[in-house]
Amino acid sequence: MSEILSVILGGGKGTRLIPLTQERAKPAVPFGGKFRLVDIPISNCINANLREIYVLTQFNSASLHLHISKTYSFDTFSKGFVEILAAEQTFEHTSWYEGTADAVRKNFIHFRTHHPSYYMILSGDQLYRMDLLDFLAQHKASSAAISVACTTVDRQNASQLGILKADKNGTIVDFLEKPGPTRDISDYRAPGTTDRYLASMGIYIFNAVAMESSLDNELKDFGKEIIPHVINRLKVHAYRFNGYWEDIGTIKNFYEANLELTSVRPRFDIYDEKSPIYTHMRNLPPSKMNFSNMSQALAAEGCIITNASITNSIVGVRTVIENGASLNGVVCMGADYYESEVQKNEKSEQRIPIIGIGKGSIIKGAIIDKNACIGESCRIGVDDIPRPDGDYGSYHIIDGVIVIVKNAVIYPGTTI
Repeated sequence: MSEILSVILGGGKGTRLIPLTQERAKPAVPFGGKFRLVDIPISNCINANLREIYVLTQFNSASLHLHISKTYSFDTFSKGFVEILAAEQTFEHTSWYEGTADAVRKNFIHFRTHHPSYYMILSGDQLYRMDLLDFLAQHKASSAAISVACTTVDRQNASQLGILKADKNGTIVDFLEKPGPTRDISDYRAPGTTDRYLASMGIYIFNAVAMESSLDNELKDFGKEIIPHVINRLKVHAYRFNGYWEDIGTIKNFYEANLELTSVRPRFDIYDEKSPIYTHMRNLPPSKMNFSNMSQALAAEGCIITNASITNSIVGVRTVIENGASLNGVVCMGADYYESEVQKNEKSEQRIPIIGIGKGSIIKGAIIDKNACIGESCRIGVDDIPRPDGDYGSYHIIDGVIVIVKNAVIYPGTTI
């Protein structure tokens, strides 16, 4: 499938996901206890045997680069690769990426060497499982220059997405970017529905010639500018995707999408053997549960959980949870390493808690970023303390969700 070049867009600063994006790019944000968001589109590509993959990013790319270099190493016979293209200055371009289309335009110098027939443009911060070969087959069958993957959404969600109008043959005839909550968009209702709308997923297939001609201008963004600009002169096809799709754009989206994985029948099935999600192989030991109570919970490898109560929560890699702790509705990202006995003793002398969750701590409705040190008898999110959204140093509150930042130290007895 060397005719296809896959390009994953890493997004901008990711301000709506701060503090999770304070030190990492959006695609590098941990997800589901052991994965990173970028693993989703890369796995979709690999499962479709599309193995020539570029990831475009420009903010905090070190963590993402490290993850990709450790995880995706193909053999020398397959000609496959996953490479990061961070924004760079050249004699032709001295600015950073100024939008999704601009990012692709500035990297044509790298893309053209592969002589692709098609470009597949994917997002690096969405949760979905798509048969990309079916997407490609329908694109070819439609004889379109461009195909846009779309899904049906209700009126509330349509406010912040690009809304398409397609004719009976699936050809897009109009495009409306983020119409807001008050505008009348009844004329854009999806065929055969009364209250659903076709929303762009930000996933595209371009014929190579169409990509070159579409970007031969100063337009910067695919959704806001390129697609509306070309629908009157090129055939643009709507590919309807009926599976689960979630745009991980906000802390609330991220929190809810993670916890949805713990339901009895999650809409996004991470146990599908035919379409696995690939990630970094850590060679960690199995998780150890010592007299613990767990209900609708996921525990990644390498955890040590002692006499704890864990409900509707995700416990990330290498998490240590001490005696009597309780988690309810918690997304715990785990740790990058185990602390040695020497490190633990040094912390004890300084009265600093070790990495993990201390004895008797109760946590509810929170995201705990990596390497957080939560001491004994802390109470987080359980006492209905009225506190507005904002940055409180070692933690943030966003949309009512408490986010303990990476490497934070929460001292024993703290109440949040």
